[in-house]
Amino acid sequence: MPWWFDRNTVSQDSSKLSPAQRLEAPNTRLIDASIATINDMETLRACIAYENQHQQRVPILRKLEKRANELRL
Repeated sequence: MPWWFDRNTVSQDSSKLSPAQRLEAPNTRLIDASIATINDMETLRACIAYENQHQQRVPILRKLEKRANELRL
């Protein structure tokens, strides 16, 4: 069963999500929510690296960059 349907995983703290779980969600709303819940640069860097190694989607990379700018403030 995918992680987004697993009740135990959904109730977990979002900081425990892997970059794959954050960025391979079935729709963009879930990806947006996953990016919005990144609260530290280490997780953000891991997500950027993951996206660069896998799909290299420019809109997702832009959202990650925007989140980085928000965390730097």
